[in-house]
Amino acid sequence: MERYICIHGHFYQPPRENPWLNEVELQESARPYHDWNERITDECYARNSSSRILDTEGTIVDILNNYAWMSFNFGPTLLEWMEKKAPETYQAILAADKESQQRFSGHGSALAQVYNHMIMPLANERDKHTQVIWGIYDFKKRFNRDPEGMWLGETAADTATLEVLAEHGIKFTILSPYQAKSYRKIGEQDWQDATNAQINPNRPYLCHLPSGRTIVLFFYQAPVSQGVAFEGLLHNGEKFKNRLLGALDYNNDEPQLLHIATDGETYGHHHRFGEMALSYTLHHLYQEEQARLTIYGEYLEKYPPQYEAQIIEHSSWSCSHGVERWRSDCGCNTGGHPGWNQKWRKPLREAFDWLRDELEPLYMSQMQQLGADPWQSRNDYIQVISDRSEEKIEAFIVAHTSRELTIEEQRTFLKLLEMQYHAMLMYTSCGWFFDEVTGIETMQDILYAARALQLAESISGNDYETTFLQHLAQAESNDIEYKNAADAYRAIAKTTMLDLLRVGAHYAVSSLFSDYTKESQLYCYRVTSEQHEAVEAGRQKLAVGRANIRSNITWDEATITYGVLHIGDHQLLGGVREFRGDEAFQTMFSEMEDAFSKGMISEVIMLLDKHFESHNYSFWHLFRDDQNKILNQVLGYTMHAIEGGFEQVYYNNYPLMAAMHTLNVTLPRPLKVIVEYMLNKKMQDEVNADEPNLEEMKQLNQQAKRMQLTFDREQLTFAISQRMERFMRQLEKDPDNLQLMAQLNELLPALHATTLQPDLWQAQNIAFRIKQQYYAQHPTDSEWSALFTKLFDNLNLKV
Repeated sequence: MERYICIHGHFYQPPRENPWLNEVELQESARPYHDWNERITDECYARNSSSRILDTEGTIVDILNNYAWMSFNFGPTLLEWMEKKAPETYQAILAADKESQQRFSGHGSALAQVYNHMIMPLANERDKHTQVIWGIYDFKKRFNRDPEGMWLGETAADTATLEVLAEHGIKFTILSPYQAKSYRKIGEQDWQDATNAQINPNRPYLCHLPSGRTIVLFFYQAPVSQGVAFEGLLHNGEKFKNRLLGALDYNNDEPQLLHIATDGETYGHHHRFGEMALSYTLHHLYQEEQARLTIYGEYLEKYPPQYEAQIIEHSSWSCSHGVERWRSDCGCNTGGHPGWNQKWRKPLREAFDWLRDELEPLYMSQMQQLGADPWQSRNDYIQVISDRSEEKIEAFIVAHTSRELTIEEQRTFLKLLEMQYHAMLMYTSCGWFFDEVTGIETMQDILYAARALQLAESISGNDYETTFLQHLAQAESNDIEYKNAADAYRAIAKTTMLDLLRVGAHYAVSSLFSDYTKESQLYCYRVTSEQHEAVEAGRQKLAVGRANIRSNITWDEATITYGVLHIGDHQLLGGVREFRGDEAFQTMFSEMEDAFSKGMISEVIMLLDKHFESHNYSFWHLFRDDQNKILNQVLGYTMHAIEGGFEQVYYNNYPLMAAMHTLNVTLPRPLKVIVEYMLNKKMQDEVNADEPNLEEMKQLNQQAKRMQLTFDREQLTFAISQRMERFMRQLEKDPDNLQLMAQLNELLPALHATTLQPDLWQAQNIAFRIKQQYYAQHPTDSEWSALFTKLFDNLNLKV
């Protein structure tokens, strides 16, 4: 049998980190999750690492790591986030590549990707090389092998890009059939027209490059890929499997590879349970043997190209106009806003190109003065990006400079490389893909540009921002909130920008609510407290101190003095400035403490103005996550009082409200809001309890049904799902805990009886692992086996 099937998933999210904190901050639109990376990981990336195989009754009979059976690539910046924030899923992806090597003749499922999804045909020559070098380095570090193939952002390609791939040892890439220009059998003279996808996608093609190098091109099967992404093909695994088999040519005796390529997020995020349709298809294709599962590297080894092809220059898979979607108003958009235009794309790219080219001579001249090769240093900087330990950075500086640098020169060296790093990130493709210049994806790119600007100005003292804003002003917004991208820059980027004083302000304000140790890690800054004095009077607090702030990335540092007054609720006043000596500090502290102890708050405020002048900060200068945390903390008193009042109304009026419902009298809206709030609060309390009261949960559910009230379903099911995961992790640590197992066997049926349907995916994974490790160790007639079998059944699993 020489019929093969390969399913490729392109798993990618744009980098979302705050450029000054090197962390993804809270994103309200992703609730109840912290941010979109976290949400999509739960909905897609993690699900594909432990996807369900169901029997005809809908019971889970097996769990499959889809990544070990398909071809896939992950964006390097996403894997960097996942390594820190979703380590179980990250390890499952690495394990899948190792497992796939055993299955596919030593070839791994994972492919590399150009580093931050830059549109390669629009990049200059140096950026092309750096994107590929960084992508290869990141891949080798994670998967411990050389990549065979590399995914291009949006599959955007031109001959110059293919040359760079081939130069760095990449054997193949994947393109849309609409990117093929012509083809012919190797050895023949005449080229056949391949435009409009007139090319057989079931075979590999050799591409001869002007340099004499070659690279193999795989043009994916477009109709089936389209069906998976947009036509509901993932609603039924059997239908998906049959569609793949049906696309094979059974009248052709040649070896053939039916392969598709889609965004990996299709399997679980865009289409809920899409990962299960995928695992069903992979499982049954393997079992039924109508075609063999394979991946590109294995197929290429077995069946080298017999045909060659040429590509359409400056083409991609998601823009019918080539790569115009990333530089002009070509008409391609996500839809939903018929009156909008994307004329902003051209001036935005011109602004970034201007900035890149303007920073180049600064970068080159400064690096040469430091005795460093500018572009070799940048290409190698991925070594630091992937490991920012002080030892690694020290070794990197020594290896890339021809003389010993002073500490100030070391800081300049690191700033220059960070400037280039952010000048690369600002070209992330998502900034142009969507419809509005002030949208979250485009503003993320603008934030990277702002960081590059700030670094350039700190190195040179030159003003780059004014001209940059003139370019951004040409990028007009469709949204009435901002006139253009320059307005959005001033409102968003300027308020996001940090310096060491602003970091110190965050530390000072948050010190009123956090117990910092002498040395603390604050995002990508190290804070060493040299003195901290705090006094309280009722709900009012005063903190005065000094601390050293040091960036782990650029090694910039400053010793700051601070004074912070918390009057109550969110009313915070603070001042931060560079340390001016012990005498000035002690004078400030004694004056402020004396005024505070006498209850003279207005004088404390005047002293803040006196000692810190214009360097004043408030609650709104906190970083987003801590702002949210502290806001919840200071609101705690208010919420407690409100809940007390609500509870009194609830108990005093519940019989009346029940009677009104019986008589079909509509509850007044204020009463309905109070009752719904209290029902949700009580259910949330039970969910969070160490031993949830099942009877109370049943009664709350019955009350909601009886009075036609609604639970906050998303928030409660999220909380219940997390609670069940914690229970199961506790059981995994102590699998002989029969009491906990019995408790779970009572809790699960009680939950199933409610209108809340928690997501038990993670709990099922843990139970599956416990079964694999411990089930065979217990006699089938033991109490453990009976309880565990019941638990398995309650989790919809089959022993």
